[in-house]
Amino acid sequence: MNTQVEGFMTQTAQTAAQVGRSRPHESAELHVAGEATYTDDIPELQGTLHCALGPSPKAHARVLSLDLDAVRRAPGVIAVLTAADIPGVNDCGPVIHDDPILADGVVQYIGQPMFAVVAESHDAARRAARLAKGEYEDLPAILTPQAAKAAGAGVLPPMQLRRGDADAALKASPNRISGTFECNGQEQFYLEGQISYAIPKENDGIHIYCSTQHPSEMQALVSHALGWHSHQVHVECRRMGGGFGGKESQSGLFACVAALCASRLKRPVKLRLDRDDDFMMTGKRHGFYFEYDVGFDNEGRITGAKVDMTLRAGFSADLSGPVATRAICHFDNAYFVPDADLRALCGKTNTQSNTAFRGFGGPQGALIMEVVQDAIARRLGRDALDVRRVNFYGKTERNTTPYGQLVKDNIIHELVAELEQTSDYRARRDAVQAFNRTSPVLRKGLALTPLKFGISFNVQAFNQAGALVHVYRDGSMLVNHGGTEMGQGLNTKVAQVVAHELGVDLSHVRVTATDTTKVANTSATAASTGADLNGKAAQNAAWQIRQRLAEFAATKYGCAADEVTFANDIVSANGNHIPFPDLVEAAYWARVQLWSDGFYATPGLSWDAKTMNGNPFYYFAYGAAVSEVILDTLTGEWRLLRADVLHDAGKSINPALDIGQVEGAFIQGMGWLTTEELWWNKDGKLMTHAPSTYKIPSISDCPTDFRVNLFENANVMDSIHRSKAVGEPPLLLPFSVFNALRDAVASVNDYRDEPVLNAPATSEALLMAITELRARSAA
Repeated sequence: MNTQVEGFMTQTAQTAAQVGRSRPHESAELHVAGEATYTDDIPELQGTLHCALGPSPKAHARVLSLDLDAVRRAPGVIAVLTAADIPGVNDCGPVIHDDPILADGVVQYIGQPMFAVVAESHDAARRAARLAKGEYEDLPAILTPQAAKAAGAGVLPPMQLRRGDADAALKASPNRISGTFECNGQEQFYLEGQISYAIPKENDGIHIYCSTQHPSEMQALVSHALGWHSHQVHVECRRMGGGFGGKESQSGLFACVAALCASRLKRPVKLRLDRDDDFMMTGKRHGFYFEYDVGFDNEGRITGAKVDMTLRAGFSADLSGPVATRAICHFDNAYFVPDADLRALCGKTNTQSNTAFRGFGGPQGALIMEVVQDAIARRLGRDALDVRRVNFYGKTERNTTPYGQLVKDNIIHELVAELEQTSDYRARRDAVQAFNRTSPVLRKGLALTPLKFGISFNVQAFNQAGALVHVYRDGSMLVNHGGTEMGQGLNTKVAQVVAHELGVDLSHVRVTATDTTKVANTSATAASTGADLNGKAAQNAAWQIRQRLAEFAATKYGCAADEVTFANDIVSANGNHIPFPDLVEAAYWARVQLWSDGFYATPGLSWDAKTMNGNPFYYFAYGAAVSEVILDTLTGEWRLLRADVLHDAGKSINPALDIGQVEGAFIQGMGWLTTEELWWNKDGKLMTHAPSTYKIPSISDCPTDFRVNLFENANVMDSIHRSKAVGEPPLLLPFSVFNALRDAVASVNDYRDEPVLNAPATSEALLMAITELRARSAA
């Protein structure tokens, strides 16, 4: 008997499974060895030129004149292009056409690209770009969300979601709490900055290697800018060194400029931003300014809420509309709100046009709810977890969201109960308060916060994906799908799905670069849908091949097709056990099609943008975290002592990857809420535009006691192998860190008053909050 067949006969079904197993990231060894090819690593073709962008020095001004003679004369400069040189449409806005590729006549933020310099080297181009001289007529500049709200300035019309009568509910409430709250934005700080490498091809074609989460959108934007058809533009992305949403729409400007220069000069052109330029030119997570009024009963149960959100949208719409929509749809978080009036204004500011960032408005919308939950608890003198529990969505009642979707998969009660027990929350709560009673300088804080996060794009059409699966005669497989790999392990999960479907070891499957010439009209890899959509599409393609092979084997060995099994690289049919490669080879000679395309569209979605009502999410992901901090009340310095995390990834396809995503999201979200401060001066210049002035978390900021576990739970919806998305939801887990810091500050006044503390809670902000609280107490 064949030794491969002998091995098969002794293996179990569990061994055969390629999903539900922790497998290394498909590029892990390449990452460690430095062999992973990013866009800047692609060998440059002979004659490659380099591009840099000339930034605006004004926040808002009319350009009276722009002298570029010194730029053109600079050493190594080949060409200088302006908006007048764009043959097609001077726009790269993803939704509203209000975002010029190169500014034309008016500049709207400091750093806005005004012209492109093409030179023999990167340094030559960048140095030349600084030599421009211009004359400007200053125009009024709006620099904050508050100013935008006061001026009624929005990049889009205001939006509103109503359920019931919030005014009446508030008036009848036994208790009310109202105030304002701010959470700042956040720089994506991907390790690999924005970059595009454009290579002209024959017959008016162009090949663009682009670090982007949305190759199809880059294809569309470039074709519009050049006045070409989409089939002339080929966009490819093997991997990104991080994206986090910053490369969903905003990679478009750089792809368009690189393509413009390459097509004009008939030479390859690379446009790679330095870190400072990337900070100054690109959008970030939206900062939010909230005004809220919440009513509640004596148990802490919310009876009604009015919330007004103003986003720092920046100078153009970009993706602010969908971000605001998702913020409104996540205000409820894990809680039932019977009467609600939720409003949002995408405030127009003369700053970088803000864009997608992990969570896409969901974290901002849910954050204000978690701040309010703690404030209610302090007002009533109750434990915050008890207040949260009375507000949780119910199983059979109190289970409809403000936007009308029924919460069918509610596991928040079980998940939080497990975390409460495993984290020893109650005993630690008592210990923290005992510590604070005897410690005049150092104070501890503890908080448990849950999350409920909706999964799907709000725009129904985006919830679709395609894939190609090729099986070669030796039994190996090549997979291509519409998702992009940015380090999250999407390609690894898709490969596991295909391997599992065809019953082969993961080593037999290879995933190729995302490519607009292979799978067309793809959606962005965003909204945590990458594995859900592309996994299902690849599974569909692999299933079709499996069916063809099963029918072939059934005919050959005399059985029904549904009796043929695929596992452990062996195909079994009517007592015969054939190595998978042997069956494939035989199928080839029998002219069986060994490749297939696959497609998937998420079912059951609906959304009315006017009424803000419907079923925008296929399912919800859940999670919770407990964080304990210690705070020095004399300096504002603090440490995260311990974090306990329990997150719902459904029936995980790859637990190791999912735990890594949870850990990364927790630390990234903690940075947003505590250390990462964006600050613009009075002239509208971003002053925190480099690692020297903008602090992301480091290894030393991670807790030494960091306990991360996945909640055992299969998705009730038919997601890919009943797994759940794990990209964005866990970014809400570090709300527990922020609330623990607020808890520590509140202890200064024995928890009697609510701290005035916005996000990020930097050491400076913490010290100011402590000082203000003490002054209020002494008054």
